[in-house]
Amino acid sequence: DLMPYARVWITHLTEVWISAELTKDYNPGDGALQLQLEDGTELEYKLDPKGNALPPLRNPDFLVGENDLTALSFLNEPAVLHNLRVRFIDSKLIYTYCGIILVAINPYEPLPIYGTDIINAYSGQNMGDMDPHIFSVAEEAYKQMARDERNQSIIVSGESGAGKTVSAKYAMRYFATVSGSFTKASVEERVLASSPIMEAIGNAKTTRNDNSSRFGKYIEIGFDRKHHIIGANMRTYLLEKSRVVFQAAEERNYHIFYQLCASAHLPEFRALQLGSASDFHCTNQGRSPIIEEVDDAQEMQATCKAFLLLGKKVSFSLYWRYHLSKFCELMMVSCEPMAHWLCHKKLKTVTETFSKPLSKAEAMDGRDALAKLIYARLFTWIVGQINRALHSSSQQHSFIGVLDIYGFETFEINSFEQFCINYANEKLQQQFNVHVFKLEQEEYLREQIPWTLIDFYDNQTCINLIEAKMGLLDLLDEECMMPKGSDDSWAQKLYNSHLKKSSHFDKPRMSNKAFIVHHFADKVEYQCEGFLEKNKDTVNEEQIQVLKLSQFALLLELFQEEANASGPSSIAASGRTKMTRVGQSFREHKKSVGLQIVKILNLYTPLNEFEERVSVSFMKSVQAFLKGRQESPQLLMDSKTVFPIFLPFSPSAVALENLQIPSSLNLSFLTCF
Repeated sequence: DLMPYARVWITHLTEVWISAELTKDYNPGDGALQLQLEDGTELEYKLDPKGNALPPLRNPDFLVGENDLTALSFLNEPAVLHNLRVRFIDSKLIYTYCGIILVAINPYEPLPIYGTDIINAYSGQNMGDMDPHIFSVAEEAYKQMARDERNQSIIVSGESGAGKTVSAKYAMRYFATVSGSFTKASVEERVLASSPIMEAIGNAKTTRNDNSSRFGKYIEIGFDRKHHIIGANMRTYLLEKSRVVFQAAEERNYHIFYQLCASAHLPEFRALQLGSASDFHCTNQGRSPIIEEVDDAQEMQATCKAFLLLGKKVSFSLYWRYHLSKFCELMMVSCEPMAHWLCHKKLKTVTETFSKPLSKAEAMDGRDALAKLIYARLFTWIVGQINRALHSSSQQHSFIGVLDIYGFETFEINSFEQFCINYANEKLQQQFNVHVFKLEQEEYLREQIPWTLIDFYDNQTCINLIEAKMGLLDLLDEECMMPKGSDDSWAQKLYNSHLKKSSHFDKPRMSNKAFIVHHFADKVEYQCEGFLEKNKDTVNEEQIQVLKLSQFALLLELFQEEANASGPSSIAASGRTKMTRVGQSFREHKKSVGLQIVKILNLYTPLNEFEERVSVSFMKSVQAFLKGRQESPQLLMDSKTVFPIFLPFSPSAVALENLQIPSSLNLSFLTCF
């Protein structure tokens, strides 16, 4: 029972939560609480007669400001927020532990807490002995890799603008500093040099963040037996291709375009005939081409310097331009056929082939699709070049992976991109639940530790709504196959299938062209317009054939193989499905972004180590099979080129489809088990 003078948190319209003190004893069944606010105001707080929910209790003052949230007596939402607020406002402390998790608040200003002296202070220290810091988490991962000989992964998650990318960069800087000294063009420098390049081609200004990552990345940092960095490899996910041709109000296109325009006067860029970013439709739709306190010309120099450090000659003559003649000149293709296929499409009948004029809207869609494709191919190519520069011929002994993925997003207008991003975040949240709650509590039970099981939120029902049979994505794929499929008819199918049947699905009152998903973080309204087109992601094949006749070597390299567009190192936001070959099943090309991310998380989690889940005899048989090969007789994990296998051991808690091995090993015989 609540006693007089007990302090509680109650909801407030503007402050979200405010503190109050109980002035009268509460007995079960009472319809209200008698409270006094901190300013002395008396208040009768009515209770819901249908529920038994009392307001959450407030912690005693001597606990407020704790550097570990698990030390609080009451670990509820207002208690957590209040503790974080006190630490941040009173002491400018942006980091707080929550057990093995580090909570970070973005201060939106530089803080002097990331120097080499701070790195050295955390090196070799135990996590609990030091103040909360990203360096402490990095040290724990580095120490466990070195001490336990186990690969590690750091997952950086949070909402858009929370500071994930910066945190990931500081973690990599820590590894680069503690694993060896800096020398000219050392691998440590090259690993860090990849950041400004990826930010230039993959980051943009949004309404939430001036330097928002519009792609996700997983960086695997390789170490030798002495735990020095020997190389790195990067995989990218969910590139927001649509930003190349469309930006919302107050937003920008990718930084590289503004860096190029700001450097147009320099000799190396004059051939592009660029002008001000405000002169181009694709860089000025948001009417906000300038970021305060950012010098785009100076950023261009940093990007070029990073390319040079990686040993790559910088060539920017591939970037798409608005004017057709200039576009064709830069692409080194004939203008006439390109102009024709931008305005026509080829139709085939049993007896003849002819071209049909496109409407203005169709032609603009085709132009935009081509621009997005070129940029996505270039992005993938640059990532490949960076990986080649970071590759080491030395034998990798262990690695630490850093996953920096989009945060949960909800804007004024949410489309297919936000839907994919938030779906991926649902998957990440599920991973978090499993590893922090489920597996941890199972270990307590195994070790017979007295423990009251925590009833944690399970978001599987929301994931099912999205990815299960007849779920939102399944119905979207189905609608894409319909000859007269449309966003509107897809919306109606969603309402018929899920309205009032799923607690996570809803329909806006005033719209028949939108739907609402109740995600773990918030409910989000998505506009259906554009979903089908973005999901199909089709490009006029005739336009690609024109590009393949180019005299520009790099362009030919980008379009050398169709597989490059959806290669494993870069999965586009609108590339969840591909229709690349005539007659091939649309469903066969489904490539769930969330599933790709979750596979990486499963593969690179110590709990799921490959060696722990197969018999010794199986390992010996594989090693014997590999003895005659030139490569090292080791079975390596690689999610770049994978195929499913069946293994002769009892199924564990981990699904078999999460276990993947490289096809380059030619181990197809394993499917016979």
